[in-house]
Amino acid sequence: MKLTSKGRYAVTAALDIALCCPKQAVSLADISERQHISLSYLEQLFAKMRKHGIVKSVRGPGGGYKLNLPLEEISIGMIINAVNENIQVTQCKGKGNCCGGNACITHVLWTDLSHQIEAFLDGISLADLVARHHAAQQ
Repeated sequence: MKLTSKGRYAVTAALDIALCCPKQAVSLADISERQHISLSYLEQLFAKMRKHGIVKSVRGPGGGYKLNLPLEEISIGMIINAVNENIQVTQCKGKGNCCGGNACITHVLWTDLSHQIEAFLDGISLADLVARHHAAQQ
C-alpha cells in the first residue's frame, strides 16, 4: 500500500480548513498558498470531496469551500475514500485474483492488514487532528 499525494493532499487541505476557519468559507488559493499544493490539483480534490458531502462550496464574495459536517464526523478514512485513494495492500487490490486468477496464499493476511488500516483511518477524525495540532503547539 502506498498512500499517494492525492490522499495526503486531501487530508492536508481539509485539516487546513479545520485549523484556519472551520465555520467559514476558505478559498482554494489560500489553501494552495499555505500548504504549497497546486491550485488545479486542489480543485480536482475538492470536487470529489464535495461530491461525497465532506465540503460544500460557497459562492460570491468571501466564497470558497467550507466543511459540510462537524469536525468529529469527518474521518480521515472518509477523506481518503472520497478522493478514490486505494488503501488495499493486496497486490490484486482486494479482488482475489493475485495468483493466476486465484487468491495467493498470503491474500488473507494482506486483506486483514487492509482492514486494520481502514479501521485506523476511520477512527481518526479531523477534530482529533486539530486537538493533536493544538497540543503540539503548546
